[in-house]
Order: sequence, then C-alpha cells, then structure tokens
Amino acid sequence: MTARPHDALFKSAFEAPASAGALLREFLPPALGAAIAWDTVTAEPGSFVDPALADHHSDLLFSARTRTGDPLLVHLLLEHQSTSDPVMPLRTLTYEARIWDRFHKDRPGERLPPIIAVVINHVPGGWTAARSFDDLFAPSIMTIPGMLALVPRFSLVIADLSELSNEDLKARSLAAFQKLALWLLRDARDPVRLLQSFGTWASTLVEVQRAPAGIDAFSILLTYMFRVVGKANRANLQARIRQMSQYTEETEMSIADEIHEEGRVLGLAQGQVAALRSLLTFKFQLRALDERYEARLKAATPEAIDRYLQRVLVADSLAAVFEG
Repeated sequence: MTARPHDALFKSAFEAPASAGALLREFLPPALGAAIAWDTVTAEPGSFVDPALADHHSDLLFSARTRTGDPLLVHLLLEHQSTSDPVMPLRTLTYEARIWDRFHKDRPGERLPPIIAVVINHVPGGWTAARSFDDLFAPSIMTIPGMLALVPRFSLVIADLSELSNEDLKARSLAAFQKLALWLLRDARDPVRLLQSFGTWASTLVEVQRAPAGIDAFSILLTYMFRVVGKANRANLQARIRQMSQYTEETEMSIADEIHEEGRVLGLAQGQVAALRSLLTFKFQLRALDERYEARLKAATPEAIDRYLQRVLVADSLAAVFEG
C-alpha cells in the first residue's frame, strides 16, 4: 500500500483548481476571500529542486487574480498535514522563497505576487505547533526596539479538521467527494469514530457513487477507508457499505448487489477493468500501469479480475496483486 494514503486522498480531492478554490474560500478570512476572483484559479507547478538536487515539494500551488479594478496576481499555497510540524512556518517560507525565485526568473521586472498559505490538517488533538513565523523566535528578542521591522513576518491559515463536526463539514460549500475526503481525513486515525460516523455520510457516498465518473471517486474513497480502518474493522466496514441502500429511495437494489452487478469495487466486480485500473494506480501512486501489467489486465478473464480486486485491498505491491 502507498506509504502516504492521506496525501493521496487529499490530492485526489483537491488538485483540480475548482475544488481547491472551493476549499480555500471556505477557510480564508471572509474579506480576503471576497477579494479573490475564484473563477480565475489556475494550477501552478509546485515542485522545486535546490542546488544540492534534494527534491522539495509543496502540496498544491495555484494562482488567481484579485477583483480589483486592475486585477492583480496572488498565489495560493494549499498544504496538507497529517502530523504536527513544529517549524511549519519555516518550511512554508522555504517553499515561498522558491516560488518567488522562479516567478522572478520567469517574469523579470514584475512585482512579486503575495503567497497565501493554508494548512489543512487532521493532527490528533488539533494543531498546537507554530502558526506564524514570529512563533519560532524567543519572545524576548522580538521586544527589542527595531527588531520587528527587520525580521520576516507572516502567518499561516490553519484549518483544523479536528474542530469540525459532521454537520460543520456537510454545511461547507463543497462537492460531495470533497466533503467525504475531509470527513475521512478527520477520522482516519480513529476507526471506531469513522465507523460510527458512516451512517451520517452514507447518503453522501451514494451521491458520489451515482455521479458522473462516480466509479473512480467511489473506488478512491473505499480504498482509503479499507486502508485506514485496519484488518480488524474491515468486515464491519463492508457490512456498513452493504447497508447503504437504506439511505436512498432511488432503487430497491442494495448497494452491495449493484456493485456486484455493475462490476464495481470491493472484490465483487466481474470484468470492471476501469475500476481496477483506478484502484491500482491510486493505491500504488502510479501515473499509469507499465506495459506488462496493462497487458495482464486487458487479457484477464472476469474470474481473474475478481481475484485481482480481492487482492488489491491487502496487497503491498503490484506483483502481489497479479502474481499472488
């Protein structure tokens, strides 16, 4: 399994500019959010390499224009944290310096755009680390006359999922898949809470499943759930998924039966190659399957696909899926 399932889910949910813009708008101060033209949000490259060739990666980077008479450029840095980082402002400043350096090289002579950094976190117990660059200095030294004017100053917008209830998350102006991603990230380390909350979110899961391209989104969510609940809770989770039909009046067929009939996820599919490919590339963080496994997938019988789907939830490598 991917060593970073939280990052994978977060990026799946918010890497599209429209989804990121909706999330950022929810957590920025209202006056600032109102000043940004959200329909201008554009994805920007977020990876940088330092002189020593050590890779540095910002989670998600976007640019947007302001609503002023002369639209100005701002950058929006969307970070995801599953653990607390005591020097998060310093790390963010490193990203920002590289972003500005690249901007200056690409567009010499232009004024630098402000960078607004938003940290979406689901740290157990909430975020207790530094929220501003000032927090990293000894308070006494910052009281020396003239010191403040000579030291960089900025703060992070910290969005703490641990402080948000199910009702809070549902009230956000986000699409169903994005709301579910935040819920799962919030409860990822507490399988009991996740399973207790499942009923509250079952109708939203049905909404995702029935949406255009819903198979892929549903597969991503289920793969993540099975990953974080652990082996001891998987049977409980599968039972709850089978009961989802009670939350919709659109069909009398149970969701479990529908998954089986339409070749969807959870090892019940027969011949759903697209869903299996999506699960494999998501789980093992691949852009695409290599030619050998793609050939195996295309040549597989329905029975073989069924075996692969059963293995993908527990396998730790592609070989274990296809050769196990």
